[in-house]
Amino acid sequence: MLNYYYSDSIKNFLQKSLQTIIGEISVNGRLGHINTELFAWEFQINLLQEILVDYEGRLFFEFSIPRMGKRVDCLLIIKNIVFVIEFKVGEKEYLNHNVEQVWDYALDLKNFHQPSHNLLLVPILVATQANSSYIEIISTSHQDNLINPLKTNAADLQKTINSVLNFFSSNESIDSEDYVQGSYSPTPTIIEAAVSLYNNHNVENITRSDADAKNLSITTNYISETIELAKNNNKKIICFVTGVPGAGKTLVGLKVAAEHLDKEKGNSSVFLSGNKPLVDILQEALTRDRVVQEKLKGNKITKKQARESVKTFIQIIHHYRDEYLRDPKAPYDHVAIFDEAQRAWTKEQTVKFMQQKKGITNFQFSEPEFLISCLDRHQDWAVVICLVGGGQEINTGEAGISEWLNAVKNKFPDWETHISPNLFDSEYAAQLAIESLGKSNQIVYNPELHLSVSMRSFRAEHLSKLVKQILDIDDNSQQTLLDLQDKYPVVLTRDLNKAKDWLKEKARGSERYGLVVSSQAYRLKPLAIDVKTPINHVNWFLDDKNDIRSSYFLEDVATEFQVQGLELDWSCVIWDGDLRFVNNEWKSYSFVGSKWQNIHKDVRKKYLLNAYRVLLTRSRQGMIIVVPEGNPEDHTRLPEFYNSTFEYLKSIGFEIL
Repeated sequence: MLNYYYSDSIKNFLQKSLQTIIGEISVNGRLGHINTELFAWEFQINLLQEILVDYEGRLFFEFSIPRMGKRVDCLLIIKNIVFVIEFKVGEKEYLNHNVEQVWDYALDLKNFHQPSHNLLLVPILVATQANSSYIEIISTSHQDNLINPLKTNAADLQKTINSVLNFFSSNESIDSEDYVQGSYSPTPTIIEAAVSLYNNHNVENITRSDADAKNLSITTNYISETIELAKNNNKKIICFVTGVPGAGKTLVGLKVAAEHLDKEKGNSSVFLSGNKPLVDILQEALTRDRVVQEKLKGNKITKKQARESVKTFIQIIHHYRDEYLRDPKAPYDHVAIFDEAQRAWTKEQTVKFMQQKKGITNFQFSEPEFLISCLDRHQDWAVVICLVGGGQEINTGEAGISEWLNAVKNKFPDWETHISPNLFDSEYAAQLAIESLGKSNQIVYNPELHLSVSMRSFRAEHLSKLVKQILDIDDNSQQTLLDLQDKYPVVLTRDLNKAKDWLKEKARGSERYGLVVSSQAYRLKPLAIDVKTPINHVNWFLDDKNDIRSSYFLEDVATEFQVQGLELDWSCVIWDGDLRFVNNEWKSYSFVGSKWQNIHKDVRKKYLLNAYRVLLTRSRQGMIIVVPEGNPEDHTRLPEFYNSTFEYLKSIGFEIL
């Protein structure tokens, strides 16, 4: 259920005095704390009382949009139409970011508010002092009863409402009580969730609460209970949490870390990730938000000060490791949460790094062994939580989850292991290690440690399954695509310009879109794509449409290393000749010197398949795949390098653009 600061029938609203309405809003909210806000509401109330004389319906002031942490100025229900109105009192221009703001409000309701799914939503920006704007009512290709935002000044607002009613109205009417009481089930991005958790220590108001999503809270509760079990019984426990791509593993880890920020309870936790882009982006997002929040409270805080406090919540795993190489004492934290634990380094890779980069010649641990040993320094209790993604290893030297299991078996016999039964699945490649561990250590199996439903997208529950079937060359992919495509469009093309136009047409409001490619896609240069040119991943993911470094400009591309663990609303995956469908199997290639060479090592083949797995599961709302035509005059880009891949994807049933 969504809330508001004031609600009334239009008839009652017209009969009330300005002071009475302002008073009711003030009682329910915090209106009037600054003169400009009070003046804005006086203007809006006077204007609406003037222009709504001939209408019947209901209106709401300060209607909440929890996922965004904001409120719509006015939600107006007349007949069968919901008007989402944002006022900019005194504004003389129709600024793009203001248009996006009201569009985002309407999109949030359309996507996440159950009664809004099938209703007609009309976002209107009222720049009160702007020139008259041509009223153009446009329905988009989404065909979801959300029209493009209308722009009007104060003088033309009544005419705008009339135009919409004349164009769309019917004899049907919306039950405003049912509308407000309807369920609201948002799915935040990981960035939105991290900000909410850091500020409030919870995400209940901004996440789904339907039956499928219950698994998220069940898993979090199980981990919290395990932490209490370890603390109360002086135990040392390691937990392995599995889940489909986008199921919320990182969200679970962040939630546990946020719930244990209170250091006085003696069970502080830290969220650790080896994914530098993810940590950089989350730290920057949290830092920017902290500066804004403190400013709203009237406090001045520098960005540097804000960042220091953020670092106690989320850190890069290698900084944590290096700190306890230097300091032999037990960590301050009793709970360490390792995101994407399968990406921790093997012993060989860790020893090599320590020798070459740190000058340490006697280091003889794998990364999991050393990280567990840090927590093992505690004399009383400790908990290690490993968040595990299947088929996500994309870097040389990444050990997979078996390294953690072997470390427990060989070095930490007193540790109790709690495992998701799904860890036996082939994609985790851990079955032998689990069986070996079970012969010497206590293992507790619990299905609550598995997240089975994708939370990345409110539309894409079948996406991870489809991508797995595509890469496994599974004939069932055709049926999975049929189950998916009504809610989640996936389109195939050979023309990058068409793909860019498709992204721009599909994305609405501030929905983020961008180009993603394999880090081995070396022969996309003729398409003005050079994977060797580094991007600033923070700017790419966080900055707006005015910044040429942002993903919106469709100039810089992100690889699997920059996007793993993060998400876009709409993405374009550009497929190069590094992964080719040949004779009913995938063939892997690397570009060396001036030609493609076969990849023979199984581990490198797996990394490349996993790279495409990551790229193909980044989008929340839809995706377009570009397989280039190639060039018969370029021996590195021959059409046959691409044609069979295109034909395979086409045979699955993707729409061709």
